[in-house]
Amino acid sequence: MRKTIWMSLGASLALLACAPKAEDVKAVETTSPISTANMSEIVKILASDEFEGRAPGTAGETKTVNYLIERFEDLGIEPGGRNGGWTDPVTLNRSMVTDIRSLNVMQGETVINIEQGKDIEISSANPRDVIAVKEAPIVFVGFGASAPEREWDDFGDIDLTGKVALFLVNDPDFGVADDHPVSGVFGGRRMTYYGRWMYKYEEAARRGAVAALVIHEPKAAGYGWNVAASSPGENYAVASTGPAKSGLDLQGWLHEDMAKKWVAQAGHDLDDLRAAARNRDFTAFTLNDLRFNADLGLSVETVESQNVLGKITGTERPDETIMLSGHWDAYGMGEPDAQGRTVMPGANDDALGLAGIIEIARNLKAEPALERSVIFAAWTAEESGLLGSEAYAQNPIYPLETTVANLTLDILQTAGLAHDVIQVGEGQSELEEMMAATAATQGRVVSPEGLPENGLFFRADHFSMARRGVPVLLIMGIAGGSDLKDGGRDAGDAWVKGYIDNRYHNQNDAWDANWDLRGAAQDVELFLDMTRELGNSDAWPALKPTSEFVGLREASAEARK
Repeated sequence: MRKTIWMSLGASLALLACAPKAEDVKAVETTSPISTANMSEIVKILASDEFEGRAPGTAGETKTVNYLIERFEDLGIEPGGRNGGWTDPVTLNRSMVTDIRSLNVMQGETVINIEQGKDIEISSANPRDVIAVKEAPIVFVGFGASAPEREWDDFGDIDLTGKVALFLVNDPDFGVADDHPVSGVFGGRRMTYYGRWMYKYEEAARRGAVAALVIHEPKAAGYGWNVAASSPGENYAVASTGPAKSGLDLQGWLHEDMAKKWVAQAGHDLDDLRAAARNRDFTAFTLNDLRFNADLGLSVETVESQNVLGKITGTERPDETIMLSGHWDAYGMGEPDAQGRTVMPGANDDALGLAGIIEIARNLKAEPALERSVIFAAWTAEESGLLGSEAYAQNPIYPLETTVANLTLDILQTAGLAHDVIQVGEGQSELEEMMAATAATQGRVVSPEGLPENGLFFRADHFSMARRGVPVLLIMGIAGGSDLKDGGRDAGDAWVKGYIDNRYHNQNDAWDANWDLRGAAQDVELFLDMTRELGNSDAWPALKPTSEFVGLREASAEARK
């Protein structure tokens, strides 16, 4: 008879009912099985100048992959990659806009020229040397949501074939008053998949558009124009025929100021259009005789990269797998900063997350093997659009139907012990109740993410599995300020702001001997405990009815009987 350790949803809720409230919880300093010294040493190595910022397809990748394999081998972990090896090859197409011969919008004799990096961030995922779009009609599609379960359709009967789709960022109910008719129809402050630029590009491609542009708004996007336009003209795509291969010739962000010029030229006001798009009766329409033109030269190269996977084979149900993952890549080498540094070390993002995964592997290998198999994945090309995990999900080594869960670590807070753990996303799976129950055993509670409008649930590698119906959890330190033992929520918020403002995606994301990794260790230990429970259970955490992907999991139910 199979042993079931993981609590049922009802049992988890019962435990939560008697769990301590946030205001009563005080983090307890106990001896953790997670070594902060080990984690620090791993990050110190991976984030060193020797690894050159760990960009895919570089000498830095070779050093990184070799280092990760050596670490797993030293722990006695089995190879978990393709054909019994350590790696899973990932072929990427990298394109860069190198020559802009023309880029403008026209209406009759009026020409509005567009400057790359200032007015637009545009690129192509199609590996061609030349991209030419001539006099393509521009269609304002509102938020571009086609959500029958919410009785919402922004497209109506319009044909996007050969046209440019112009989107608003985020969801229709972002930022509206509580008494607005659309309030709560999508995720409220929490971004749904319909609000994510990835969905918008995919929907435009499905409908035959030649290009898709998302109007950038800092609050609704969750980051400023400097982030949106940080790599103008550059695009990476998985070299496959799967959903990561774009049908669009061009895609990117349009600065809000330039968007206002476009719609004004067509006789509209952007604020009025935004208000109209928040109604159920809105349907997409062509912006009069406005026409988009682009004649661009591209350089295209193929980049060969690798995911790294290790494995501990289960004793009773080895074909049922639990996956723990992070990404090994960072941003490589950049322009010299004020201190002359060119290496973008990616210490926290995500060498620290990987260090946590390796610590979980060390602990599990030192114990009797679990009944289910555990996979440890270090993905490539996360910073290029979750492409390493996407390539795996398109062609998985371990069937996604029998993947119990994916648990991902991507950026951990380095400011010390916390009374809580931050949950990213909401209403996705029963893993959320399990997370809360496990946190309670640590004397901690679960807090919701502080900036749900940033859509972080869709911005880390777990999402490549989530969008195919796999139950997932993400711990990401920038999802909200933790209630720190020293300084409380104010100190946690200050840490998040300091990291995003000063270290995120730049040369300052470096290893620091003064980090206090005890809070990071709490989060890593939480995933370790959850893995143990899931690994000796015959339960399958279910997706919730509120998940955008519940139908996909239900469709594969037979594989889990």
